Amino acid sequence: MNKLRPLDPIDFAPADLVTAPVSATNPATMRAEVADALVALFEAARAEAALELQSQSAYRSYQTQRTIYANGVAANGVDFTDRFSARPGHSEHQTGLAVDIGVPSGECSFDACFGELPAGQWLAENAHRFGFLLRYPDGAQPIVGFDYEPWHFRYIGVELAAEMRAHGIATLEEFFGLPPAPDYAD
Repeated sequence: MNKLRPLDPIDFAPADLVTAPVSATNPATMRAEVADALVALFEAARAEAALELQSQSAYRSYQTQRTIYANGVAANGVDFTDRFSARPGHSEHQTGLAVDIGVPSGECSFDACFGELPAGQWLAENAHRFGFLLRYPDGAQPIVGFDYEPWHFRYIGVELAAEMRAHGIATLEEFFGLPPAPDYAD
């Protein structure tokens, strides 16, 4: 899903949501398979690189995303908000497959500088091993429609993540031969 392909139904809610037992600023609610992978990812970061990670945001209902988006528009206008926040029904968070990851200190939370931190660099190099894709990579805004978000990871499964990595393909749009989605259809 992306700006051209919304959820169907638009207010979709996954049936298998659980709360992952990880450090989190907001409840780390996501699909069960994603929660298991996130636990393994966090444990590997700790064991391999002595990094502590934290879930910052995970599942968001249609209504929650509607509020977040409306607040962004009210504060910044549509053109600005559409580069940083998905419209309700278009958010990967609503699928239960996306998680925003940061560090417990909050350093560079929801900021591009997260990609320069050891945690951001480790995630960019290792998240695929656990089935996660850095969904909005640097320079991909014309394809994915969102500015660089080094904290936003989408679970796609280990097999697909490994295949994308092996072929050097950074976005789902490119991998599946879908047209770029820089703007909403409406």
